[in-house]
Amino acid sequence: MTLADQILSFRKNLKLNVKLPKGVQVMNPYQDKISLSFCKKFYKKFYDDENQRTMILGINPGRFGGGVTGIPFTDPIRLKQVCGIDNPWPPKQELSSVFMYEMINAFGGPEAFYGQFYITSISPLGFTRDNKNLNYYDDKTLQESIKPFVLDCFEKQFAFGIHRTTAFCLGDGKNFQYLSRLNKEVKLFDNIIPLSHPRFIMQYRLKKKQEYIDYYIKQFHEQGA
Repeated sequence: MTLADQILSFRKNLKLNVKLPKGVQVMNPYQDKISLSFCKKFYKKFYDDENQRTMILGINPGRFGGGVTGIPFTDPIRLKQVCGIDNPWPPKQELSSVFMYEMINAFGGPEAFYGQFYITSISPLGFTRDNKNLNYYDDKTLQESIKPFVLDCFEKQFAFGIHRTTAFCLGDGKNFQYLSRLNKEVKLFDNIIPLSHPRFIMQYRLKKKQEYIDYYIKQFHEQGA
């Protein structure tokens, strides 16, 4: 099986069998045949090999990016315009996706970038409350209840052939703190490098966006990418 085959099998079989806090709902685009079909096109295009990748970890998918396409940090616009995969979804953008693909283009384009990196999230499934995105760490009950799921997802994704010397964490606050605690407990990686989250950059540091893009790429290159 190629890396693409393993990723697709993993995502197709994602299920969160835990009791969720009141009002919290799970976003699982992999149960949708259309989303799954475009995941297949994406991963077959960029991951149809047996090479190892370095892991980049977000928080959990959002409603307008990975929650729709099933591809982390990839909204329908970037999927078509940058990845070259036309799709049927309304052309809504996600701020995080805008930043990530500007950075990916600066790195050398999706072929070069995805040839080095595998993007996922602490929770590969997203959450909503009152029709708004919910980060797993914004509800302590949710955070605790999904821990077995999170650890199981790590174990299954490591089986793909992921470099475990260094990982990058998108979100240098609560996401990094949570991942660091997990890492002390079960030793996921030798080293975790925090990076400011793309949404934070686009909302609060837009004028310094290029500086953040440069910093991301500098960190990637210093780790050998």
